[in-house]
Amino acid sequence: MTAMKKFMLTAVGLTALGIAPALAADLPARPAPAYTKAPAIVTPIYDWAGFYIGINGGGGSSHNCWSIIDSAGCHNATVGLVGGQVGYRWQMTNWVFGLEAQGGWANLKGSNTSAFGTFGGQPFLNQTKIDGIGLFTGQVGYAWSNVLWYAKGGAALTHDTYNGIGQVAEPGFPVGSAFDQASETRWGGAVGTGIEFGFAPNWSIAIEYDHLFMGTKSLNFTTPAGVFDRNNNVQQAVDMGTVRINYRFGGPVVAKY
Repeated sequence: MTAMKKFMLTAVGLTALGIAPALAADLPARPAPAYTKAPAIVTPIYDWAGFYIGINGGGGSSHNCWSIIDSAGCHNATVGLVGGQVGYRWQMTNWVFGLEAQGGWANLKGSNTSAFGTFGGQPFLNQTKIDGIGLFTGQVGYAWSNVLWYAKGGAALTHDTYNGIGQVAEPGFPVGSAFDQASETRWGGAVGTGIEFGFAPNWSIAIEYDHLFMGTKSLNFTTPAGVFDRNNNVQQAVDMGTVRINYRFGGPVVAKY
């Protein structure tokens, strides 16, 4: 009987061992652990695109050469400048492109004594005055977030007045008065470069240098009575250094993934 019990227990144990793997195979598979993708890193960059408007101020110098023999000579005229600008920029990754119109008031005034020192037997001064400057330029630049370096080029114009100033009194012309005059709006070319910093949402400040190639023009001078007096060729170039503050319409940053 004892042998029979042992046999029965052994048979039950073996049967159980055979059923257990079958039952385990019928159980649903344990789901694999879920993995969540890490969120993309968002890097904020300064956005230079959009319309902007601003003011500028600084200093300038014009170099003027009068080339007709009896009144030849050159002089520089330096003074402060103040004005404004309006423009639009596009941004493609780090590259920035733009168009801008700039204008302002100037008082670049200078003179030199004629090389031969006479006109009608009397010494006189060649005097040049620029009272207005305008620029119409395209821009291309490269941005490091809120720092932008740019170059610009295009058209320039100046409004000029030229005077012959007597240094010896003559009938009807006291010392220091103009005995003849010419004026013009002169067109030329401009190139420049600047670096601009975005210091607050939509606000930026820039330092800029521009050189204006205004060429040589032939001018007819007339007396105060409007009578033709003489012709002269005047060559002109202008250098400008300004500080600019701009306000841009639009958001200050964009998200870059």
